[in-house]
Amino acid sequence: MSAPEIATGGAKGIKPADIGRLIIGIFGIGTSGPLIALGQMAVPVAIFWRNLGGALFSLPFALKSGEWRKMSRNAWLWSVIAGVFLALHFICFFASMRLTTVASGVAITAVQPIFAAIWVRMRGAKVAIQVWLGMAISMVGVLIITGIDWQLSTRAVVGDLVALLGAALSAAYVISGGHVLREISTTTYTTVCYFVCAATCFVVVLFTNAPIIDYPRYEWLLVLGLILGAQILGHTMFNQVLQRVSPTVVSLIVFFELPVGALLAVWWLDQIPPAGVIPGLLLLLIGSGLVATKSASLQVAQVQKND
Repeated sequence: MSAPEIATGGAKGIKPADIGRLIIGIFGIGTSGPLIALGQMAVPVAIFWRNLGGALFSLPFALKSGEWRKMSRNAWLWSVIAGVFLALHFICFFASMRLTTVASGVAITAVQPIFAAIWVRMRGAKVAIQVWLGMAISMVGVLIITGIDWQLSTRAVVGDLVALLGAALSAAYVISGGHVLREISTTTYTTVCYFVCAATCFVVVLFTNAPIIDYPRYEWLLVLGLILGAQILGHTMFNQVLQRVSPTVVSLIVFFELPVGALLAVWWLDQIPPAGVIPGLLLLLIGSGLVATKSASLQVAQVQKND
């Protein structure tokens, strides 16, 4: 999961109600990978319906707030850019779920904070030694995972590389959203962003000639599961919590998507990761966690500085 809201938000204590929302959110986003892997619907089509459903769900709340009338050109521009990056990220994430294991794909996508930290460094900010150490540890984890997958199949390695590209695009999505979320609420922003994401994928669908509605009932149930689980129970819960909880805490909790997704993949898909991959998964999460704890607040400051 990679949401722009992770780059913003308060730093207040966690209340019991927010702990409940975080737990629901973890299980919500944890269902995403296995549900994608179970489906056969064309990738851009599945993303189109998922984000259209999410946008329609949040649209009434966005319209009620009336914030869209006050949005500046800058806010509209960055919302559109974020939506395009989100579409590209989802295309990579969905594709990786069908090429490699859910555990490997989700874990490699979790290196998103590393790409965000690299961007911050390129903008002139100092990066702590802890961040560079986290990057090194995570990259060792990625090499272990891809090395094991290389022994399994070329298809799995391609899935790992696509997931890595998806992580970079997720960072671009996060940074783009950071330019907007100081001006408008998450509800208004995500409504615009999800609509743009759906529209971008619809254009891709037109070029691929993939059917837009001609799928069996089973595929539509999976899409519904993605909308209710990852989009509403996952993203929405995290968005609500970010109004009160430190973004660093939320970004670290999001890493629990990996064990939830991996366990569901074992249950639903009989997809047991090779034993050799496990050390790589652990190193990757430890390294990304080190990056996230140091870079979240830095990223916010840098976005504000260069807006």
